[in-house]
Amino acid sequence: MNKEFLTVLEQLERERGLDKNLLIEAVKQALIVAAKKIAKITAPGAEVKVDIDPVKGDIKVWVGENEVVSREFGRIAAQTARQVIIQKIREAEKDNVYNEFKGKEGDIIGGIVYRLEKKAVILDLLGKAEGIVPHSFLSPMDRFRLGERVKAFVYEVKKDKGTQIILSRKHEGLVKKLFELEVPEIFEGIVEVKSIAREAGERTKIAVFSKDEKVDAVGACVGIRGSRVKNIIEELRGEKIDIVRYNSDIKEFIKAAIAPAVVSRIELDRDNKRAKVLVAGDQLSIAIGKKGQNVRLASRLVGWEIDVRSKEAIEEEVKAMLKLKSVGKKISAVLVEAGYGSIMALARTSPAKLSELKGIGKKKATQIIEEAKHTSSQKEEPKIVQNEQSLEKKPEGEAKAEDGEVNENL
Repeated sequence: MNKEFLTVLEQLERERGLDKNLLIEAVKQALIVAAKKIAKITAPGAEVKVDIDPVKGDIKVWVGENEVVSREFGRIAAQTARQVIIQKIREAEKDNVYNEFKGKEGDIIGGIVYRLEKKAVILDLLGKAEGIVPHSFLSPMDRFRLGERVKAFVYEVKKDKGTQIILSRKHEGLVKKLFELEVPEIFEGIVEVKSIAREAGERTKIAVFSKDEKVDAVGACVGIRGSRVKNIIEELRGEKIDIVRYNSDIKEFIKAAIAPAVVSRIELDRDNKRAKVLVAGDQLSIAIGKKGQNVRLASRLVGWEIDVRSKEAIEEEVKAMLKLKSVGKKISAVLVEAGYGSIMALARTSPAKLSELKGIGKKKATQIIEEAKHTSSQKEEPKIVQNEQSLEKKPEGEAKAEDGEVNENL
């Protein structure tokens, strides 16, 4: 019987991945519970002790000073032991799953699409557990089929009525870990991923740096004929990836991050981590990108606020400022560099804020703002007066007729 007992324990340890010592402890607790039930009848108030030899499997139970022979446990003892053991095994399995996957937080894991729900996609994780990918954690490009193999980022593992494994296909960490899998130089630490900026389903910018002068960081990530990065793009369902060479010189880093646009000049405000990037007129739309995506991702990648402007636009802004009598060439350039691109913008600011700029005192600031307000109001008023006068001059019937024409056109 003892051999059979040890065989069962070893089988559970092997098949379920459970700790043998943990199982022995569970059996011990079960026997204590069973022995206490007997002790209530045979020796009320007596101390109950159980000893199990982990090598031979011998079990000894004492109620007070008397050893209880195993057959005295009977049906109640066996049933109690069985229930407690089953419960302990389940708890141990849950703890094993939790501990295993808790250690994988921040990593990626492969799974098979097991179930498609309204609010989430459920993945079977190697038959050990289920992973949940909430819809808010999916990439817009993700379209799954049952039985499909996918990779996901282990976002969080928590105990909530069992082990809950939250996965993400949207997290920037997914891209980083995919590069570690595909690029041996990153996995080995020769090439380092410095930063990542991602808009899932559309575009990712990743900055890489080589610690070995003989290894080209960008080339290593791209692979021969783009083989390495292609595998990552396929896993991300066609998401575009820009691999940027990191540079400790912030100006060079910004130039690389804003690519494919060609940068003409960069002005830095290191205290506030702001950069003004000047490009030619034909490069402005490229630098900004569709719906501002390129400059937005570049800003996040670099960790600086980037303001992109064209030479032509700045020249026009300077000319517009020079129309104010209180503004000369030097002050005009200062105003434009500070972000005041129009007379209307000047009219809306305060003297205190404007006087913070180099070469502009409070008195000068007030003068500039007053003139800007006057100029702005002059541009708007004639149109309003003209419209009012034209309506006053027209007979009522004629005005109604025109109104009818407008509505018809709309």
